Formats: sequence, C-alpha cells, structure tokens
Amino acid sequence: MEDGMRIGLISFGVTEFTALHETCVEAGHDPVVYAYSRSMRPGTATDEGAADVTGRITAALPAGTDLLLPGTSEGLGAALHGYDLDLLICYGFSWRLPRSVLRIPRYGVVNIHCSMLPKYRGPAPVLWAIRNGDPYLGVTIHRMNEEFDAGPILVQQDGIPIPDEVTPENLWTGLSPVLRGLLAAALDRAPDPSAGEPQATDGVSYAGLMEPEFSVVDTAKTAREVHNQVRTFQFMGPHLGPVATVGGHPLKVLGTSLTPTESPRIDCADGPVWITASEAVSANG
Repeated sequence: MEDGMRIGLISFGVTEFTALHETCVEAGHDPVVYAYSRSMRPGTATDEGAADVTGRITAALPAGTDLLLPGTSEGLGAALHGYDLDLLICYGFSWRLPRSVLRIPRYGVVNIHCSMLPKYRGPAPVLWAIRNGDPYLGVTIHRMNEEFDAGPILVQQDGIPIPDEVTPENLWTGLSPVLRGLLAAALDRAPDPSAGEPQATDGVSYAGLMEPEFSVVDTAKTAREVHNQVRTFQFMGPHLGPVATVGGHPLKVLGTSLTPTESPRIDCADGPVWITASEAVSANG
C-alpha cells in the first residue's frame, strides 16, 4: 500500500504488544490503539494478576497510542468505532469477537494462532502441543470469522522447536522471529479481499482449556504422558504442577525426568518417571 494502515492491536502482554507494534511500524503502518482483555470471558470479573499486567503494558505504551480495557464485547466495539481502523490484529485475546466487532476495520480482523490450523483450534494450542509431546510448534495468521480459528489462512509456518524444559521465555526465542516475519507477510496480503486460502476440512482438532482432572497425576498414563503433563504446568507458570501421591503423601510435582536420578519416582503404566522438583501439599489440598 502507498499509505500505511491505521491498525488496532489486541493481545495479552508487553512482549507480545511490542512485537506486533514494531512489526507494523517497520512495514509502514500506524498502530493507534491497544486492547487488553482483563478477563477470560466478557462481562466477568477482572482476572487475578490482570492489574499488574495492565500496569506493565501502560508503562511500555508508545507515545500517542491508546489502551482500551474493555469489560464487554459491545464496549470494545463501541470504542473501536472511533479509531477509523483499517485492520485489527489479534494475538492471544481471550474472547470470541462478534460480527459487530469483526466488521469495524476496513480490511477486517486477522488472528495470530500458535498452531498449524486447522490443528488445535481454540484457546490453548501451545498447552496442547506440550501436553501431546509435539516436538515443534506452528504459527498461522488467518482472517477471523465468527467461528473459532476457522477463517481463511493468510500465512503459516511450522518447525518452531519446543524445548523439553519449555517456558514462555525460551519458547518466545524461537517463536518471535517467525511471528514477526509472518505478520509482515500477512500485512501485505490483508488489504486484498480475495487473499486467504480456506482451511482444510480434515485434521481439525480442538485445544480447549485443561480439564480439572489434569491437575492430578494418573499413574495409568505412560511415563512420557506424565512427563508432558508436568511440562505443561511448567509452561503455565512457576510453582505450578500436578499433584501425585508419593510414599502416601500428596506432592506437587514441579519437574520430572525420564532418565534415572537420585530422587523419588512415580511408577507409571510403562515404567517410572523421576521427580526432580516438588513441593509438599497439605492433606486438605
């Protein structure tokens, strides 16, 4: 495009907003507004920790860029109407955007999704990739429609390694350059209404939030499955882990090894997994 686009960014953290903002600016576009979803669902109470994230986003906010903290989808749409947006870019936003929001920007809304769609549609693709022991992560940028992660694909790329001891920080090292490169390509395609390939109808899977039972180690699972369960919790945050009963006592498992160590072990369906880090859990949980 000869003239840059006016762009809105919807995301979930300082690092992510910065990557989106810088990529847009480098491509000659103008990010004019951010929106941060302070709750997992519209119309619900602010999530624990959201105030801290909001403060950090605000502190890093580029000069002249506004920050929206919508409480409802209707409120988000009403606010965005005033920005005369050409494009809205979504990465990690918790809500399903209604048609009233999707139709606001001239060129629609594009979503950055961390899987090779149509695999792992839904809110937790990275968690399911770790849980399933996938060696690599993919990234897809697609046009948003009213279905979850089902719109036409603008660009996608596979092959981002998932470390065994995966954390948001070390995964971002490999993810960031791929995401930036794909977004630059998607920005070139987005203004063309004919751009975008329909998603395949086979290979569709859903990556929902972890079920409550996932917080307890099931020794009927394989050692690899239990190891990946612990890895999934490690990615979700420090001091998080599933609970196992070891020596008759509940233990929060924070790290495991598939090779023998001088530490307690959990006997699984096909062999043991060794506990490398743990915390005691009281009898009442």
